[in-house]
Amino acid sequence: MREYAVVLLTAGLVTFLATPVVRLAAVRLRMMAAPRERDVHVIPTPRGGGVAMYLGVAAAIMVATRLPALQRTFDDSQTAAVLVAGGLICLLGVLDDKFGLDALTKLTGQIAAAGVMVLVGVQLAFLFVPVADIGTISFGPDVGVPLTILLTVLTVNALNFIDGLDGLAAGVSAIAALAFFAYSYNLSRVGYDDVASAPALVTAVLAGACLGFLPHNFSPARIFMGDSGSMLVGLMLSAAAVSATGRVDAQSFDSAASLLPLALPLLVPVAVLFIPFIDLVLAVVRRTRRGQSPFSPDKMHLHHRLLAIGHSHRRAVLTMYFWAALLSFGAVALSVTGGKAELLVLIAALLVVGVVVVLAPHTRRTAREARAAEIAAQRRRSRAAHPSARATPGATRGPVAAQGPAAERGVTAAQTPPSEASPPTPPPGTAAPRAAGAGQGLR
Repeated sequence: MREYAVVLLTAGLVTFLATPVVRLAAVRLRMMAAPRERDVHVIPTPRGGGVAMYLGVAAAIMVATRLPALQRTFDDSQTAAVLVAGGLICLLGVLDDKFGLDALTKLTGQIAAAGVMVLVGVQLAFLFVPVADIGTISFGPDVGVPLTILLTVLTVNALNFIDGLDGLAAGVSAIAALAFFAYSYNLSRVGYDDVASAPALVTAVLAGACLGFLPHNFSPARIFMGDSGSMLVGLMLSAAAVSATGRVDAQSFDSAASLLPLALPLLVPVAVLFIPFIDLVLAVVRRTRRGQSPFSPDKMHLHHRLLAIGHSHRRAVLTMYFWAALLSFGAVALSVTGGKAELLVLIAALLVVGVVVVLAPHTRRTAREARAAEIAAQRRRSRAAHPSARATPGATRGPVAAQGPAAERGVTAAQTPPSEASPPTPPPGTAAPRAAGAGQGLR
């Protein structure tokens, strides 16, 4: 465990120190993300932070080659495959951050990078399907290779889709990487060293890189990871999922998860990557139903919906962190403990808390609107119950109805005070009496 901590801290420190240098280079190269209609940031921000993350990953893997316990990780080529393919996809992301590649070009590059990773050593070999007595399916290269490439491309684009708020992709990726590390490390402790060593190293390194980049990327972000970072993270998470759960027969997991030995190896990667994948699926369904391309941008992602409900920028990011941690670490905890009843109750309670947190701004807004409507209704009832509102139109307060303007004021001529009455009209030929003080001026 100490050596894993060493490589995690190495990746984090190198990434943290390299990010300001990469930011200056991005500014000079004009790799800037200008604000668009669907974006949340309001000023141009440099991108390309994935380069700093890759430098941290590479440095940590170099350190791991010198550590005694982790040297056996390099007995196979899985770690080298992740390093090589990660460099290729990071380079593709840099080109996109600089020139803005079209969707088809990016997709082709993603398939090429995933193909290199598969050819060098990461491939889906087994898949257990816990329904209809299907059992474990063993894949040969003709099926395992395209399935691995498909899973990698889906994961890459899922991480790319959630990279819409400051610190969101980096934080969710760090949580997913730590959950995968906990799962892989537990497998290595119960006797699956050959299966778990490579994914444990990859996820520890990835978690360190994400945590080292997060201080520069959290709101307000000084640099974005860009496609170079989101695609690198997606490829590494896909490699960890394939290495940890797709290279061993799940029916041999007797001690890793005593009550759910068959379903959990498939459940863990699904739960860890649930937030990015559900956002990807919803986006594809939403856009295809409108007759648009699945890659056409919009403002209907999960983080956009949280903002629309009334969450602030940071609260929306923290809410996504909570759900990613609950689902991923909940699944890992089930695999480690075997699904104890106390753990299930705790997860259910946290699910309720999560729903309340998500809906809290909407509930408060609804309560404010209901209160405002109630106050308006009370004011209308008060005006209707006022005596002046119940007076009969045309009714007077005196015995004789007034005519003209006096009647409109509800005052009769008989009630008009003498001092306010008009003076009598003098007879013809008689001078009108002068008012007292008239023509005397003011003193």
